[in-house]
Amino acid sequence: MRDDSLAERREEVAAKGASVMPFDLTKTTHKFDKTAAGGVQTVAANDPADATQLQLIRGHLREEAAKFSRGDFSDPSAIHGHDMPGLAELREGAERVDVQFLELGDGARLTYTTTEDLLIQGIHSWFDAQTTDHG
Repeated sequence: MRDDSLAERREEVAAKGASVMPFDLTKTTHKFDKTAAGGVQTVAANDPADATQLQLIRGHLREEAAKFSRGDFSDPSAIHGHDMPGLAELREGAERVDVQFLELGDGARLTYTTTEDLLIQGIHSWFDAQTTDHG
């Protein structure tokens, strides 16, 4: 993807993300770490003393954990598109992916774990797409 196309894509994703995620994207940091059994998604407040952002992060990720466990990936689809890499596999195999929410001092974390290679690859593709889209 050309630099100008990538910049436009990131602006589009940021605008859509602001309508889906309740916390301030400029006051938070998102991290996607792939693991051998899936992955770990972390959202942290840039200022760990920002109680408003902490509450919004934790509430949102708690809701997302429940939705993702049911195969509902409508929020990432709304931000990144329905054909986002990995989402088809995750929708199809949601009941075989364990999604765990953990509250952190500076935000929250979702851990995705599965024993199925296709789903692990789906999680990794999904994480790669998010990293590319968000920068």
